[in-house]
Amino acid sequence: MMTSTKNHRHAGRAIHKSPGPHVEALRGVANWKEAKDWLSWRSIEDIEAITPDLAGVPRGKMMPSSKFTTETSLALPNAVFRQTISGEYPEETGEFRHDPLDSDLKLVPDLSTLSVVPWETDPTAQVICDIVGVSGQPVTFTPRNLLRHVMSLYDAKGWKAVVAPEIEFYLVAANTDPDYPLKPPKGRSGRPISGGQAYSIAGVNEFDELIDDIYHYSEKQGLEIDTLIHEEGPSQLEINLRHGDPLALADQVFLFKRTIREAALGHNMYATFMAKPIQGLPGSAMHIHQSIVDKKSGKNIFSDSKGEPTPAFFHFIGGMQRYVPSTLVMLAPYVNSYRRLTPGMSAPVNTAWGYDNRTTAFRVPPSTPAARRVENRLPSSDANPYLALAASLAAGYLGMTKQLAASEPSATTNYQSGVDLPRGLLEAVSLFEDETDLGEIFGAEFMAIYAGVKRGEFETFMQVISPWEREFLLTNV
Repeated sequence: MMTSTKNHRHAGRAIHKSPGPHVEALRGVANWKEAKDWLSWRSIEDIEAITPDLAGVPRGKMMPSSKFTTETSLALPNAVFRQTISGEYPEETGEFRHDPLDSDLKLVPDLSTLSVVPWETDPTAQVICDIVGVSGQPVTFTPRNLLRHVMSLYDAKGWKAVVAPEIEFYLVAANTDPDYPLKPPKGRSGRPISGGQAYSIAGVNEFDELIDDIYHYSEKQGLEIDTLIHEEGPSQLEINLRHGDPLALADQVFLFKRTIREAALGHNMYATFMAKPIQGLPGSAMHIHQSIVDKKSGKNIFSDSKGEPTPAFFHFIGGMQRYVPSTLVMLAPYVNSYRRLTPGMSAPVNTAWGYDNRTTAFRVPPSTPAARRVENRLPSSDANPYLALAASLAAGYLGMTKQLAASEPSATTNYQSGVDLPRGLLEAVSLFEDETDLGEIFGAEFMAIYAGVKRGEFETFMQVISPWEREFLLTNV
């Protein structure tokens, strides 16, 4: 069993152990009576009822706890799930259509996710909500429901997915002008931290007080950090979460991002999950470790009774190789994301896989047979965790059900190998829309909405003139 790392001075690389009993943090309150007692005991005054939109941004409503406990009906407009990251509503194109009535969707609190909001001055709690129609019908295009649907496909086969995300992010000095490049913040030494600090304990200790706040806020919310390390970039950190149920872990990532941002603001810094925030420095990833267990036996189906890899293991990898390029827009969702997936930037550029080979997209880490797993190294930290997990697990599911063959494992460096992934957002959207097998899993409505929003974001980006254009085109062309 893993133990939670309580003291960051001893932090190191996460170890993903046997997928036996595992963490499902936040799962405490079971019904409205328990919720009322929980809120009363903590003297909670306000409730934030939140849900992730397509970008993973918390949307919802705030209310007094006295109103919340009356099980009042909560609603959001349909358009919340049809807007871009900049808050705009794209023109209707292709299969993408707006709801002409902008009708309501209902927020249904998942009481098991009820937790405190530790950075608020007044006693406040938060609860993650599911989305249903006004008559209670399922709404398939929302992120939490999409991941739950993919999990149901595994359940129907007698399988259960076990995942462990690793989230990278940068701490940067406060910067209110988007025209100026981001810079590393000053640590406790009074100097901006330099690069080359991978796995440096001194690098982590530069931000002792901030990291103490992250641990304190996380503990208050029932979030469990496995390990924390300093990554390759200056003031780039990585938090590894304990392995468990995909929906529970997506909830944790959703809340962790908010927690880390709030902790950083308290120290006059920004925490950014942009895939490529600083030119010339490594990008930030959200690596996803994945294994599949048989629901009846609890055993990892990637290993046989002799400890050898099974056909299902290779089919899972084959599915990742075949379908992840078509789901890349869910793993790398913005124009900026593709600045990370570039040769020479220590990020995958193709679909190679290998044993303990960090230059591949799909790495099989050293482990016991019981812990055999596949690490998807393509997702960037800007991805919506619900959509990233849904995409990655859907690819593996298709590989196993269609019995797709994997390529030979790579034992060489792949960072400089041929690029066979989309190089930009529009190319990724086209691959996504053209993949009929994905449509059968995700549904036509989600496919149309997501592709439409991404095209809209690209059009917004094209309205911005970059410094590169001003520097090289202004007087030369």
